[in-house]
Formats: sequence, C-alpha cells, structure tokens
Amino acid sequence: MGMRSEEEYSEEDLERIRGVVNSGIHSVERKPFRFSLLFLWWIVVAALGGAAWLFARSVGAV
Repeated sequence: MGMRSEEEYSEEDLERIRGVVNSGIHSVERKPFRFSLLFLWWIVVAALGGAAWLFARSVGAV
C-alpha cells in the first residue's frame, strides 16, 4: 500500500491537509538545542557510573 499522489486529492482536501500540517504540534516554535545541558547530563551519568564502580570495588565484586 503506497502513498497517494497529490493529483488524487481535490483542492478542498489539499487545503484541509495544509491546514492540519501547519497547525498544532507541527508549528510549535522550539528552543535551540543546548549543548551545556547535554554536557551536564554526561557529567551526572559519569559520576553515577564512577560511584557504582567504587561501590562494586569496595564489596569485592570488581
């Protein structure tokens, strides 16, 4: 089952489709990606991994 071509829709249908695509979640302005937040999460994950490794080493699992 493939997609329908644009010629198969009436002009009224195309206007309704364009209205849906350009509204709601499709037209939300998003903030730019913040690399500082990514770096912060990397630090948190590394700290938790280090703490888990130290704990495992203290109980003799490593």
